[in-house]
Amino acid sequence: MGKTITFAPGLDVPTPGLGTMSLSPFVYGEVDDNESLVTLKTALDIGCTFWDSAVLYGAGQNETLLGRFFKENPGAREKITLASKCAFDIYKPDPTTRFKITNSPAHIAQFIEESKERLGSYPDIYYLHRMDPDTPLEESIPALQKLKDDGKVKYIGLSECNADTLRKACKIAHIDVLQIEYGPFDQSAEENGLMAAARELGVTVVGYSPLGRGMLAGTIRSRADLEENDFRRFLPQYTDEAIAHNVAIADRFAALGAKKGATAAQIVLAWVAEKGVIPIFGTRKAERVKDNFAANKITFTAQEKKEIDELVADNAPQGDRYPPSMMASVGR
Repeated sequence: MGKTITFAPGLDVPTPGLGTMSLSPFVYGEVDDNESLVTLKTALDIGCTFWDSAVLYGAGQNETLLGRFFKENPGAREKITLASKCAFDIYKPDPTTRFKITNSPAHIAQFIEESKERLGSYPDIYYLHRMDPDTPLEESIPALQKLKDDGKVKYIGLSECNADTLRKACKIAHIDVLQIEYGPFDQSAEENGLMAAARELGVTVVGYSPLGRGMLAGTIRSRADLEENDFRRFLPQYTDEAIAHNVAIADRFAALGAKKGATAAQIVLAWVAEKGVIPIFGTRKAERVKDNFAANKITFTAQEKKEIDELVADNAPQGDRYPPSMMASVGR
């Protein structure tokens, strides 16, 4: 057994976990469901059993894929700690409003049932994917808590909120988990008080995109490596100029990993876990699941931790993680 992190009393989860967004269309290019099912089976077989989905991913397609996997693999669901998320009116017919964020109690109550229908069971963890400034926490948090009280989910969480929102929410009901972007390319939560608030309040932290959406894994060297319908083409960190800067940072992690007989991805994932954050990586490839999950066998000396901390501190990425329209919905 490799490294685990305590998610909640009585539940230790293996790290890193698997983010399944990349198994959906309209994300990193074309997907093959059969290949995705092999990737999921590989994760299950090697013990990578902390999985993260959302209604937003493929407008329900991601949950449907997971539901198919569980149906085709009896007994698998009981081995997985499964998360999903609501908050986007993804089924609106008008494309200008289908990404509108809502945390209304009616939305939460409706979407958890639809998640159950697609997944074949309720998820263990249910998040608000983004915070809705038009719905008071006094309405949304009790609606989440009701899912726990009714025995539908075991844990509730918030994604991409700020420290003040987390503190206010925890006064209404205990928030079990916070999901944020966390890795060498984004340490903002350490700088703005959000991580400090989570630690103080006893809220578990899950970090998505720890590998900079593939950049730190060494899989992206230029925009030519991105498919035409890859959403990273729209991200500020993936302009031609930014990629040149950011790839140089990735190379420094690769050099550090080479000294330890590890990949850059393994070094980053193990470093995030050392911070007490559960990293979730995304991939469509079964072999990459194996490679990345091997990070749970890596340990660092005090000197190695210091070296990585300094590497992160001295090498800020170029470009925001999202374009302005998407950045507006994080940290509220």
